[in-house]
Amino acid sequence: MDGLLYILILLFSFAVTFGFSKLLIPRLKRFGIIGNDVNKPDRPEVAEMGGIAIIAGFTAGVLLAIFLNTFFGFDFQLIPVLAGIITIHSLAFIGIVDDIIDIPQYIKAFLPLFAAIPLVALRAVGSTAIIIPFMGEVDLGLIYVLVLIPIGIAVASNLTNMLAGFNGMEAGMGIVIFSAASLIAVSHGQTAALLLFLPYLGALLAFIIFNWYPSKAFPGDVGNLTIGATLATGAIIGNFETAGALLLLPYVIDFFIKAYNRFPSSKWWGEYKDGKLYPVEGKVRGFAQLVMKLFNGISERNLTLFFIGIEIVVAAAVLAIYL
Repeated sequence: MDGLLYILILLFSFAVTFGFSKLLIPRLKRFGIIGNDVNKPDRPEVAEMGGIAIIAGFTAGVLLAIFLNTFFGFDFQLIPVLAGIITIHSLAFIGIVDDIIDIPQYIKAFLPLFAAIPLVALRAVGSTAIIIPFMGEVDLGLIYVLVLIPIGIAVASNLTNMLAGFNGMEAGMGIVIFSAASLIAVSHGQTAALLLFLPYLGALLAFIIFNWYPSKAFPGDVGNLTIGATLATGAIIGNFETAGALLLLPYVIDFFIKAYNRFPSSKWWGEYKDGKLYPVEGKVRGFAQLVMKLFNGISERNLTLFFIGIEIVVAAAVLAIYL
């Protein structure tokens, strides 16, 4: 019976995001909330902040789970889910503000630290141990609660906000991530984590319909930040933090390349020539541009498929360790 309820939650999140996207996208364009698709020759205008629809579907799925818990005996720990919702919604708010007024990068990097407070409070009265593959359980005490949890939320949300900007990439990689994370949560009996992952997965499955090449809507920071925030939040609640960290390996590679280039705020995209994307000015400023250079030019669709493929390989390796 519970299995059917999980499927219902996923489908409900999908339906809400799909319906909300249909309503939201034309209205975003009407009110001028748009961005230029810089990887196209004519740089068409595309609706920004489509991630609001993702958050709407995600929230609807979690609220349905709470409704089923209250009235139909769908058993799970409510407090961790509520703590997770507060953290994820805090990141969504940061993303919305950033999409509107463009928060300076150095401030945006630290704001997620405060969003982690509900999780700090949650784990401060619970276990402070993490499970490391091949090592077992390691109790880090207050270092885990006061340092690692806030840093984990801040790092994860910023990482998934950096490797972005290509049609279907964020949603596609996110689908792989949350599929793998959901399987880990199921295998470890972590229902609260699963009830964060499944609604987000359902929302992304709907949103990619609008975000796939050629994109009708971008997720914006509200979508990109919450992908990492939801993964980190669920991993912390489910006590499989290292699995969550490993799933972000492609994003970590992108981080180091961009750090080497002092985190460029422009020219991170591809220069369009004869249907392919090439690094702007021939310089590699991020992981995506490295792939462009290695392939001597690559179409945007194939670039996205390449990164989804990398994430599938990473997810398969993580599942081999944790299942």
